[in-house]
Order: sequence, then C-alpha cells, then structure tokens
Amino acid sequence: MNRNPIRALRQIVAVTPLLLFVWAPTLFAVNGPYGGQPQYGWQQPYYPQAQAQAQARQSQPHQQKATGTAPREEAPLKISKGFKHLSKESATCASCHKEKTAGIYDQWGHSKHYGANVGCYECHKADKGDKDAIMHKDFVISVIVSPKDCGQCHEQEVEEFSKSHHASAGNILGSLDNRLAEVVEGGPLLNGSSPVTTIGCAGCHGSIVRVNPDGSLNAASWPNTGIGRINPDGSKGSCSACHLRHNFDSEQARHPDNCGRCHLGPDHPQKEIYEESAHGVAFRAHEDEMNMDSAKWVVGEDYTAAPTCATCHMSATPDLPISHDIGERISWNLRAPISTKIDAKAIKEGKQVKPWLQRRKDMKNVCLNCHGSSTVENHFEQLDSFVELYNEKFAKPGKALVTAMLKHGLLDKTKFNEEVEWTWFYLWHHEGRRARHGAAMFAPDYAHWEGMFEMAHRFYIEMVPQIKDRIREARTEGNTKGADEVEKLLNVTLESELHRWYLGKQPPKFWRPSDDDNHGFMLNKSTKK
Repeated sequence: MNRNPIRALRQIVAVTPLLLFVWAPTLFAVNGPYGGQPQYGWQQPYYPQAQAQAQARQSQPHQQKATGTAPREEAPLKISKGFKHLSKESATCASCHKEKTAGIYDQWGHSKHYGANVGCYECHKADKGDKDAIMHKDFVISVIVSPKDCGQCHEQEVEEFSKSHHASAGNILGSLDNRLAEVVEGGPLLNGSSPVTTIGCAGCHGSIVRVNPDGSLNAASWPNTGIGRINPDGSKGSCSACHLRHNFDSEQARHPDNCGRCHLGPDHPQKEIYEESAHGVAFRAHEDEMNMDSAKWVVGEDYTAAPTCATCHMSATPDLPISHDIGERISWNLRAPISTKIDAKAIKEGKQVKPWLQRRKDMKNVCLNCHGSSTVENHFEQLDSFVELYNEKFAKPGKALVTAMLKHGLLDKTKFNEEVEWTWFYLWHHEGRRARHGAAMFAPDYAHWEGMFEMAHRFYIEMVPQIKDRIREARTEGNTKGADEVEKLLNVTLESELHRWYLGKQPPKFWRPSDDDNHGFMLNKSTKK
C-alpha cells in the first residue's frame, strides 16, 4: 500500500486519462493542425511539466534556513513543454503497442512524456541513412534512443552529461579490467565476444553497439543500457541507464538503489558504503519524507531528512543548479591506483577544466545545508589525510615495486599470469578503493576493516613475501642484477618511517591520550577559561 496519500492521489489522476485513452479513443478527437481532422491528443496536455512545477512551487512552502534569513527567490526553471497534440505517427504506434507490449504502453502512460504528448515516434524516428535504421510497419525507426535523440528536447542535460566521466565509461573496453573479462575469465563465444564482457563489464560501462547488415542489433552488444554506451550515431552514453524506460522517472533516478545498480560490489561498493553511513540510515528511516517526486527537489527546501547519491553529486541546492555532470563536485580521483586531484590529468595535458578547489567548494555547499561549517571542514581534512596515507604508505610503494619488477625482468609482460600481479590488483583495485570511498562517504567499517586492514594484510603478508620469492628465483635464474635492483627498492621501502615497524623497529610517534591527562579530554583546558 502506498503510504503517501498525495502520491497515491497523483497516481489515480495519472491513470485516469490513460484508461480513457484505451477504452474510448474517440473522446480524444479534437480539431488539430491537420485541416481540422480528428487527432489523438489533448488540447491541453495532461499534467504538463509547466503546470506540475507551478503546482509544486505553490504547494511546497520554502523552508527558512536556520540562520533566520529570508527565503530565497527562485530563478525560473527551464521547462520542456512538449507538444500540443500527440502526433499521428505516435498515435499509430500506441494503438498497436497497447496490445503487443502492454507494459511499455503503461509505463509511457504514467510518464511526463505522455503528459507532454511526446510519443514513440518522437524518440525512435530515424533517417534511412542511419546505421541502425530499420523499417517497422510503415515507419523508419531506430531501436536505440541515444543522448543525441534525447538532446532534441533536453539539450542542456545532454551537454552536461556528455562532459561527464559517466559518458566516457565505455573507455574501459580494451583496458586492464576488460582483459580479465575477455581473456582471463572469458572467451569469444558470443559472436566473437566474451559473454562476461557483454553481460558483466558492458552492462554498467556500456558497449560498442554492433549493427548487423540488415540493421538489426548484434546480441554481443545489445540489449545494453551501460552509462557509457557507444551508440551507432556516434554519441556516447545512455540516458536510460538512470531514467529507466519507458517512464523516465526523476524520482527513480534520485533513489540510491538506482545508482546501486552499478556502484556496488568488492571494488566500488558505494551503495553498501552509503547504506552503512548515517546518511543511508536516515534515508531508510525517513524515505516517506524525502519528497522525491518534487519537480525541483532542492535540498534544504523540499527535503531535509537525508541526502541520497543524487543530492550530493548532481541535484540542486539553494545556491547550485542541478548538473548531469556527475563529477562536478568531486575533488579526488578515488578509482586509480594512486589518487590524484580530479583536475591533475587535465592540467598535465594542458587542458582547462573546473579546478578541484571549486569542485570541493560546491560539494561543501551541499553539506552546509544540513551541517555546521566545522563539521564540514573537519570531514574534508580527514578525507585528504586518509587519501594521503593510502598514497604514501601502500599505493606509491606498491606501484614502484611492481614497475621495478617488470623493468628488471622479475615479471614478464603477460598480465595476470603471476601471483604478485593479482596481489597488487586486489590491493589497489579492491581494498584500496573500498578504503578511500569508505573514508569519503562516512563508512568506518569500509575505511578500516574492509579497506586499510585488508590492504595492510595484502601488502605485508602476501606482496612482500611474494617479491622476496621472486628475488630469490631471479638469482637462481641468473638475473642477479635485476634481483639486486628490486631488493634494494624493497629494503628502502621497508626501512622507511611508515613501514619500519615490520622490521621490528620503532614506528613514528603517534598522539594518544594517557591516564594523567584524563584520556585527552582535558588537554585544552586553557582554551576553555
């Protein structure tokens, strides 16, 4: 049962015209633009976006900030109004699909597209010269609706998305990760491709959609809604990765489970991390208060119960607009073997991008809607220190050792055929990512036990002994010079300040409370006088 009476009422209102459309299509005959002939459509579109947003503004009073300042005057939102009438082509499509694919028809009937008279043909129409164009009944269409198609109405959203890291997610094809799915785990049993790649990697990252000579789509790459899908029209991405077909619901896209379709698992468990955090706990406890079907959904105005993934990474605040560039507020690259500031690569290549400090400022802007400034500032100081520790203690030494082994002949050039390569991959790709994301998103268990603890075990108890074994083997194989070089680097690493405990030497001095200062609680007595 829907516990939200307003939402239930909206659903009743939404389904009523749909039932009328199915049962009595002649009631929809209006004088349209085609010489006064009857058309399927409304003179005034059902639940148009403009009316919805106007109603939302009237029914949702602005919440006054804790500072006591006056409510902010909102800037008008850009609205895609759609069409006055449903086109003849789409009406023809609907008359068949309501029988043949009733589920799709029903989803569309509950969508804002339906309310704006945007139908099947407006999204699926194609030119005969398109690579994936096919004849369907009397129409030339494409099965795939790409961002280029969506951009006909949603120009700004597509422009922002196209600049995002999401849009380039398909670049994983041919990478180290993809070698695992193609060669190590898989084989070319699906039209020359690995089924592991098709269903696994490409399911989230996106595939290069292959078109058969007759215009149909190759099963090795379709169906696919990966976020970085490479489409036959040359565009990158899939809007339906987040706005699932055919209702394209904003509320659904705002839900953490939507992001969790891909952002979960041993190497990037953002969904599990969110669920462990206080943010996730608050969301589950107060989901009915989140107002997630709001037309504008501004944190601090439309809801305050909890943030979701979308809140922090892309949704509007009283001071920031919504953005479909998912990296707009991310300051660190927490995916790579060694973390760098998010703009470091672009700067190195001479490109101008949004500086990491501005991104950090925008993320803090989100946080400050619910937290005090000291909480926000201290969190990011903690995060930066954690990432620095990861880099300096494990990532940089680990990468340097593996690189030296490869350079001096202690590893061959074949990937993943030697034990230490797997160990290093687990260290940064699994434990290292879990630790960093856990620190960024308030998940203590992932930062410590699932992250840095596992990483330390992997480094000291697996990787170091494996390197020592290879050094001994290299000497027996006659590669004394290579063995000496790698051993020298290993010794320097283990003698360093952060690792010398392993050799039984004194670790660096840590601050820790002692009994005579009341466990640290009275250290700052003088500041309280």
